[in-house]
Amino acid sequence: MAVGVVAGVESQERRGGGAGTGRVTAFVVLSCVTAGMGGVIFGYDIGIAGGVSSMEPFLRKFFPEVHRRMEGDVRVSNYCKFDSQLLTAFTSSLYVAGLLTTFAASRVTAGRGRRPSMLLGGAAFLAGAAVGGASVDIYMVILGRVLLGVGLGFANQAVPLYLSEMAPSRWRGAFSNGFQLSVGVGALAANVINYGTEKIRGGWGWRVSLALAAVPAGLLTLGALFLPETPNSLIQQGKVERCDVEQLLKKIRGADDVADELDTIVAANSATAGVGGGGLLMLLTQRRYRPQLAMAVMIPFFQQVTGINAIAFYAPVLLRTIGMGESASLLSAVVTGVVGVGATLLSMFAVDRFGRRTLFLAGGAQMLASQVLIGGIMAAKLGDDGGVSRAWAAALILLIAAYVAGFGWSWGPLGWLVPSEVFPLEVRSAGQSVTVATSFVFTVFVAQAFLAMLCRMRAGIFFFFAAWLAAMTAFVYLLLPETKGVPIEEVAGVWRGHWFWSRVVGGDGEEEERNNGGKL
Repeated sequence: MAVGVVAGVESQERRGGGAGTGRVTAFVVLSCVTAGMGGVIFGYDIGIAGGVSSMEPFLRKFFPEVHRRMEGDVRVSNYCKFDSQLLTAFTSSLYVAGLLTTFAASRVTAGRGRRPSMLLGGAAFLAGAAVGGASVDIYMVILGRVLLGVGLGFANQAVPLYLSEMAPSRWRGAFSNGFQLSVGVGALAANVINYGTEKIRGGWGWRVSLALAAVPAGLLTLGALFLPETPNSLIQQGKVERCDVEQLLKKIRGADDVADELDTIVAANSATAGVGGGGLLMLLTQRRYRPQLAMAVMIPFFQQVTGINAIAFYAPVLLRTIGMGESASLLSAVVTGVVGVGATLLSMFAVDRFGRRTLFLAGGAQMLASQVLIGGIMAAKLGDDGGVSRAWAAALILLIAAYVAGFGWSWGPLGWLVPSEVFPLEVRSAGQSVTVATSFVFTVFVAQAFLAMLCRMRAGIFFFFAAWLAAMTAFVYLLLPETKGVPIEEVAGVWRGHWFWSRVVGGDGEEEERNNGGKL
């Protein structure tokens, strides 16, 4: 079995200090809940896009060609009614903007701290919500999405780092999974709001849906004004005395013995003192960081090719494709949203008990089976015109819910948790920027390509995602070591005990690389 050796956990507990023994304080919980508003906005933006793009007044105003097809153009296949590059540009413009913002956000997060990035993200979210809700033409709609994307670039860079650095190591999985829980709560809120606003007479309900993104944005912006900076970031910036950081760390951990954890943070920061942002990105290519770099690229890539964002973006659209009405499709999206939030909540309690690998493997198998069955039913029962029976529509909804549940306790939260915890402090911000950029690149690809692929591949698109699910489950089984319970500054040790990665980094690769000026 491809199981990594958990280096340093027992020694950390024997020392009796640091993050491993800290309790979960109200101070940490309140700070992380506030930071989690960044995830709520992310989920809200995902859910809102799919919902409003299935509303007839919104389609009639901004996408009249799609609306004409939905009104009964028999010349267009069921699978192709929503195939519009302009419609997918509305969805994916948010992620293009997020991608372009990511590397600037990395510099701010590393140089100024996690809190300023969250403030900037919140301000951009507020602006995007205002422009989107007031839109009078397609250009304003897309501008609003671009501003929201800028906010995502900053928030997705800072929030996962903030959560992983604030949490005690034994509960780091639960706290970091809180980001995905926040995403799920935001998506669920969007689905509920879409279901309600669709019923507003006069056809302006979509404005309410877009503008209400300002609520979590305002909470994030206001809360970030009062959030403490993480001790890791304060040490990295070098603007605060060690004794002040120690006092903050004692408050965060609820313990007086934090000397070991503080020494580890200081040592990690000293390793790259004076290295700039571009230097940090180059540092990631060194041999001792190659396993982490591989995870920072492959995990977000695999997270996107699970097909989840195709479901999340276009669940109401997909359900309308099989013949459901506008209101029924939105209500079904609410049901699957509830399932997703419940599964993510379950993962928060399970991840630090059963480990990351177990959840990855179980969730991957569940998602694989669901995608194969969804594809099989659609291939057998949905032609180019007409719909499916009520019984088969119910079966599809149940399978989509099972698929969303599998994602909710595996690749959803762990796709953010694992990349945020595997990098040592000296390259953590640069590593997170690679993770976020990779995620945005493939989110854009999926968002832009899904409706066109659905039109051309028909039900085969679900087998396409199923094949990727098989590949990523094998990847986890063979190449991902377990990091459960390992203090965040000691995670680097797991690679030297892994059957494959030990050959890449070497048993004492880090020390040897330093002695050779960073070259092996």
